[in-house]
Amino acid sequence: MPRPPAEIAAGADGMEVLNGTAQVLDATGRDVSAQFRQGAGQALELARSWRIRIAILKEGSPSCGTGFTYAGSFTGTKVPHPGVSAALLQKMGVHVFNEAQLKQAYELLEQLEAEWKE
Repeated sequence: MPRPPAEIAAGADGMEVLNGTAQVLDATGRDVSAQFRQGAGQALELARSWRIRIAILKEGSPSCGTGFTYAGSFTGTKVPHPGVSAALLQKMGVHVFNEAQLKQAYELLEQLEAEWKE
């Protein structure tokens, strides 16, 4: 069964959730911040273990949004903030892109591969 929709409360960003100064709430009002922090930590561990330098994430998600998430009102209002996992991955040096940025991600991949071959 899918989880209820969730949004970062009060238009905050993913880093604030990671720092414990903001919450992720589901549509029933339940605080699911701990689960989102845990998921971000798991994503980071996978990125580290596989030496991932580029990630393509789902835009708008409270976890994976790269350019925007939703404002916490469940009205479709967008705010220009990253989600929890996106913020953590970016902080730790992973280049994050959304599904509409495949060309940019591919161009960076080519650049990184060229540098690796030098």
